[in-house]
Amino acid sequence: MTDAALELRPCTVCGQAFPPRSETALVCSPRCAIKTVRDDKKARAADRRATRLALLALKSNAQWAREAQTEVNRYVRLRDAHLGCASCDKPATWKGQWHASHFIAVGDAPALRFNTWNIAKSCSPCNHHKSGNLLALEVTLRQRIGDERVEWLKRQRGRHAFTVEYLRRIRWVFARRANRLEANRPVEK
Repeated sequence: MTDAALELRPCTVCGQAFPPRSETALVCSPRCAIKTVRDDKKARAADRRATRLALLALKSNAQWAREAQTEVNRYVRLRDAHLGCASCDKPATWKGQWHASHFIAVGDAPALRFNTWNIAKSCSPCNHHKSGNLLALEVTLRQRIGDERVEWLKRQRGRHAFTVEYLRRIRWVFARRANRLEANRPVEK
């Protein structure tokens, strides 16, 4: 080091003058160095939090609706895990992919999109290739939720716009319900 480098320099943390050990030294002691690291971590965490909030503000209603639907579907599949396909005779032990099938389509009655009376676990062939196999699904729903509720579902029509706050709440509520069901599910061997 040169003689100029031996001059005292103020610490960036406490302001105390100190003889630097190197040309890049900014702090006087390990205590000040630790405080600098902690402050940097807090600043980075605050930046990440601000970025996350900004990204949340940029999400569209459609994105929130997709995320909410994902959580509702996960909840329905876990709720009905012990049951077979609601539209055919596949047992709960079937090793294929399970879906959450809507009895009344989302396009026909958007207000029923998250209504759990309207959704049942079904196998992917019934949901995708047989359009939900609705006649068999109706019979199953009548057994599970009753004739009055099925008739009520059939009468529901019209458009419905969900607010972002509502969609966020639905996503949160059903994520918690699904997590609770997952935590209480018996371990498979």
